Amino acid sequence: MTKNVLFIMCDQLRADYLGCAGHPTIRTPNIDALAAKGVRFERCYVQSPICGPSRMSTYTSRYVRSHGADYNNVPLRVGEWTMGDHLQTFGGRAVLCGKTHMRADIEGMARLGIDPASAKGKHIAEGGFEVWDRLDGLHPPGIRMPSHYNDYLKKNGFDGISPWQDWAASVVDTDGAIKNGWLNENCHLPARIPEEHSETAYSTNRAIEFMDQAGDAPWCLHLSYIKPHWPIVAPAPYHKMYSAADVIPPVRSEAEREKAHPVHAINTEVRYSTAYKREDHRAQVIATYMGLITQIDDHIGRLMAWMEKSGKLDDTLIIFTSDHGDYLGDHWMGEKLFFHDASVKVPLIVIDPSAEADANRGSVDARLTEAIDLVPTIVDFMGGEMQSHILEGRSLMPLLHGQDVDWRDCAFSEADYSRTAARTKLGQPMSNCRMVMAFDGRWKYVYCPGQRPILFDLDTDPQELNDLGTDPAFEAQRARMQARVMEWAYGTSARITQTGAFIEERKPEIRRGILVGFWDETEVAAAFARLDSS
Repeated sequence: MTKNVLFIMCDQLRADYLGCAGHPTIRTPNIDALAAKGVRFERCYVQSPICGPSRMSTYTSRYVRSHGADYNNVPLRVGEWTMGDHLQTFGGRAVLCGKTHMRADIEGMARLGIDPASAKGKHIAEGGFEVWDRLDGLHPPGIRMPSHYNDYLKKNGFDGISPWQDWAASVVDTDGAIKNGWLNENCHLPARIPEEHSETAYSTNRAIEFMDQAGDAPWCLHLSYIKPHWPIVAPAPYHKMYSAADVIPPVRSEAEREKAHPVHAINTEVRYSTAYKREDHRAQVIATYMGLITQIDDHIGRLMAWMEKSGKLDDTLIIFTSDHGDYLGDHWMGEKLFFHDASVKVPLIVIDPSAEADANRGSVDARLTEAIDLVPTIVDFMGGEMQSHILEGRSLMPLLHGQDVDWRDCAFSEADYSRTAARTKLGQPMSNCRMVMAFDGRWKYVYCPGQRPILFDLDTDPQELNDLGTDPAFEAQRARMQARVMEWAYGTSARITQTGAFIEERKPEIRRGILVGFWDETEVAAAFARLDSS
């Protein structure tokens, strides 16, 4: 039986904005049903809280420090192995339907004489994906390349210089006036585009179209929804599905703002953070954010119904996750460029259709997982060779099958703020703008070169309101966690051109005629004798 994978990723979906994760008012029955059929990993961390580097880590199974694409629009360098490269080794296809945030390394290809228009060039430029439909979601006029979605809109009568901007990212007021969906004051109004032609509906349709025509070669379809990422615009009826009464209070305190870490403090004053200071504004935005999540849930229900009817569920591993979260006003911030759980922890649900996973269905796993675990899991499920000298994540298959295995005791994430206002305001050199988070299940530590560290004790402070980064009583914990960061930094996979097995099987130098340091033939003979007897 051919084993296939449906790899669903949302953009900017928080881990706690699902019914199965405990949100008291949001309605996500279809995603909750996925959790009931598989395993929900409740402590999954992305390797960066920023879209681009997070996705590059997810697609390569390598930490940001290893692949180097440390911010949005930073090219993933030529030569990095991606999921598509791993799947190609056994005849599998990595197929894209939606967003990747991939930026091609054009200069690298030119240096190596690779034509970007060639088959190899296109493979590299798309991060190893075979593009069925690429929709990165933001297509204002003159800024982004046209997408399949723009062509689809034009074909269906939604015209304009940028159909995405004019229809999907615009709203309609009660008097019929068309308004800018980028402006949060309009987020309570319905999108101009009818729901059945919205981005979420479109990407779901395209995913079904791919699976319906896919041949016999094993495939991994990456269905990557752009929502609930901004602009916060929802089509009817989702724009008014929730109200302020459904919005939970923000997690924040005056005390944490008074002693905020310098980078944290600056992030609370940027535009996308101050937008959440007024509770009525915050409630209006989050109500629509929740509507976008329920819209995704409805289409996942439609997708699962089609897969069940077509028999696709019998041989398809299903993954549901997000590329990062969103502060939504928690800790006085918006967006995601920091390391509280609101930003760096994501939902992760995995459903293995095999009988070996039956005993674990509906369970919640509290072990520390990372987004870089997804490619090894996909390769393992599909029967490929695990190239552990390249992959820095670990397959989740043993956990799905309830096996007792040694597992990681610390998760890591990275962010670079050199391209933000924080660098100039703090007068930091670019080399000091990289932060590393280490979380061991209790202590969350953030190493900040040139600045004091951050430390939270999630056992006593699960909401991460009390930063212990300067408290003398916790110096030992800070030193211990800094040592974990240093150990991790030196332990990642830099050697990707030779496997461990190759090194183990490599003949000793003297068997290859390299006789360095020997005095005479007697010593040489003795050395050979020792090798022969071992």
